[in-house]
Amino acid sequence: MFSSVDTIWVLVGAALVFFMQPGFAMLEAGLIRAKNVGNIIMKSIMDLSIGAIIYWALGFSIMFGVSAGGLLGMPDLFLAGDVVASAAPEGVAPWAFMIFQTVFCATAATIVSGAMAERTKFSAYCIYSVVISMIVYPISGHWIWGGGWLSELGFHDFAGSTAVHLVGGAAALVGAVLVGPRIGKYSRSGKSRAIPGHSLSLAALGVFILWFGWFGFNGGSTVSATGDGTIASMGLIFANTNISAAAGATAVMAVTWILYKKPDVSMTLNGALAGLVGITAGCDATNMVGAMLTGLISGLAVVAGIAVIDKRLRIDDPVGAIGVHGICGALGTLCVGLFSLEGGLFFGGGFGMLGVQALGVIAVAAWVALTMSITFALTKATIGLRVSREEEVEGLDIHEHGIESSYADFMPMIQGMAAAPAVLAGGAAAIGAAAQEGVAGGGAAGSAAGSAAVLSGGAAVRGHTEAGANAAKMTKLSVITRPSMFDALEAAMTEIGITGLTVTNLLGYGVQKGHAEYYRGVEVQSRLLQKIRVEIVVSKVPVRTVIEAAKKALHTGNYGDGKIFIYDVENVVRVRTGREGYDALQDE
Repeated sequence: MFSSVDTIWVLVGAALVFFMQPGFAMLEAGLIRAKNVGNIIMKSIMDLSIGAIIYWALGFSIMFGVSAGGLLGMPDLFLAGDVVASAAPEGVAPWAFMIFQTVFCATAATIVSGAMAERTKFSAYCIYSVVISMIVYPISGHWIWGGGWLSELGFHDFAGSTAVHLVGGAAALVGAVLVGPRIGKYSRSGKSRAIPGHSLSLAALGVFILWFGWFGFNGGSTVSATGDGTIASMGLIFANTNISAAAGATAVMAVTWILYKKPDVSMTLNGALAGLVGITAGCDATNMVGAMLTGLISGLAVVAGIAVIDKRLRIDDPVGAIGVHGICGALGTLCVGLFSLEGGLFFGGGFGMLGVQALGVIAVAAWVALTMSITFALTKATIGLRVSREEEVEGLDIHEHGIESSYADFMPMIQGMAAAPAVLAGGAAAIGAAAQEGVAGGGAAGSAAGSAAVLSGGAAVRGHTEAGANAAKMTKLSVITRPSMFDALEAAMTEIGITGLTVTNLLGYGVQKGHAEYYRGVEVQSRLLQKIRVEIVVSKVPVRTVIEAAKKALHTGNYGDGKIFIYDVENVVRVRTGREGYDALQDE
């Protein structure tokens, strides 16, 4: 006899955990470069797709089948026998329980893609998905949730800090080590270099989706919604889940603010996930104070862990998966032995429970490290684990999937002359590629967007001498500054009678090589900053008047206020009327 309420609750939980897959996809996509977004999306969807088939074919029965010595369940190919019915909790429809466990398997599998992002072959990654879904996750899962030896010892992992997250984190560690760091990640001396992700907006969206889905991940693990005790437990699980995530995010914000003088956005996002991972094991066993402390510990650990992994061990993990899922999965499991209301060290239980928790963490980590080392080593020796240097530099999207750009019309590809660099020599304020032309009106003169403009030694290379031009002196002023200063500059120019401007977007840096920035605790070196170039040609308005007005509008006293370059103009031709020189710059 099935319980409608229990079965529906398990299905709702499965749907929420399924929704975590796009959360992981958005998080990972945001924390890598745009040229690899299609590849990471493909890996995320195949983790779910391949994993669902393999887990149905063999993985579920190995995890929940009749135990063989507490080590693994007896295989039941494609669940043809009665393993699903016997594994489902009382009152829950068997296939509801099966799909609930399937999405948990997919969660464990998808953790690895972020740590190995931007340099791993898609074919090699598909092999990994098969192995973790068929063997690695199901066997360690059997030890914990399938009646295996760890469960008999009293190991407590309610929703998977170890069973899911430590498994994924340990696999991510092995994979990241064997595939090696991305090109340019470390200098010859071994110093870590920041490679910022292309969209914090996507990363933040991913974290909020994951936070939301985690209520199904933890809350759904009651696999029941009947009885006063269960209902009360569900409420506490939700509250503990939320407060731990909040504590993790807040702790990371505070620590990075102290260490890097500014609160680090991407690390704070990882802090929220660290709290979620940490509380997953004991969300049913502790009170809210214990949950908050678990989140706080996890947040502090993820900052320290990512720094050690990146700077000391020189393991390249673009999204921080090893720190979030591996380190915090292990710590969260140990926190059960500290904060559990029944048996925790701080509640009079002594060291017994903590010892069992530690044993479980060590055993699962060792199992995953062994099996994944074999898997990745064999893959590397046969079909290869890593793409070629050319493929990595140009991007996995184009080479692995034939995608020019994952953003299509939203970020048009710059081709031909639009890709030519605008090089400013002699202490120039910007080095970069012209992106697009702004509005040119009135007496404006300037280059077409993106055309190469080489300015050196104060002389204008561009220009055209035409016999018979008006003898009045003409001057071009080229102002390079931050985009945020354009409105103030435009207003200042309008006030002195300048009606024509040509505006070009640039990427570049000056002699200071950009202002100091930190990305995930690593200083960003020589970062190309967003700039604009505003070109003005004057004859009637005095040059000094333009200079003083621009200086007044742009000055803040900080690096990045910009520079003004001044050039003689030999001639100007208004194409429509044929007028030249001074006359070509005047309103008709």
